[in-house]
Amino acid sequence: MAGFTSSDDLRGATFHEVDLHGAQFADVSLQDATFREVSFRGARVAGADLSGAVLRGVDVPDVEIDSPWLFDGDHCLRVNGVDVRAFVDAELNKRFPGRELRAADTPEGLQAAWEAVQRAWAAVIERAATMPAGTVDASVAGEWSFTQTLRHLVMATDVWLGRAILRKDNPYHPAGQPNDDGGETAAYDDPSVFSAAAPSYEEVLDARSGRAAMVGDYLAAVTPEVLAEQRPNPHDPRRTETVLHCLHTILDEHWEHYRYAVRDLDAISAGRASG
Repeated sequence: MAGFTSSDDLRGATFHEVDLHGAQFADVSLQDATFREVSFRGARVAGADLSGAVLRGVDVPDVEIDSPWLFDGDHCLRVNGVDVRAFVDAELNKRFPGRELRAADTPEGLQAAWEAVQRAWAAVIERAATMPAGTVDASVAGEWSFTQTLRHLVMATDVWLGRAILRKDNPYHPAGQPNDDGGETAAYDDPSVFSAAAPSYEEVLDARSGRAAMVGDYLAAVTPEVLAEQRPNPHDPRRTETVLHCLHTILDEHWEHYRYAVRDLDAISAGRASG
């Protein structure tokens, strides 16, 4: 199995009639590369930057694209000349009632949006409790388990509410789980604040419940004037974001990871049902 890392300079390299089946690329730049008559059958691409990529005449049966940044900014995702983002957004709102509230920009609207996503999470946590033992710690296709997803939401809330909005120096719950991609560590300069040993599921549920209550309490008191205030971006203090943007990020984190959790519980259920 071939492996390519950041130490390999592939600029200008040409691969012709080469079998790279099972090759692994990590931290490799293929910017402005050209692929012709190349098989990506069964390939898995994670954490990649596809900005500006153009795919022509491609065979795409059973292709799955998942991007939490699909609706950020004024970009597009065109399939056969049609920007499909609006269609995807509308379909997700149909599948997950309450998601359409996440762009609220008033205190009252934000409270309603937060209550909606918390109802959704309460239902999926209850669903997980009815599934076979070990479900909450099962990983599907190498993704975070249900428990790890909840831990990440604790961390994300601490970053965007505790660190960014409230400007606390060390707002982190030890049960939180930071990103595992090795990047954007400015928000939690000392990773030792997180538990070395995995906390129990009960501890994670308690931490998540506490952080959810913190957000609810903040939204009950926030004013329109505060929503417009600027805060340093917790991942890049050279940039600033509005308090409203920070709250939108918390909502987006909860809806995106809720979608992942439902997806993976569905996969676990299907796998167990089929034996």
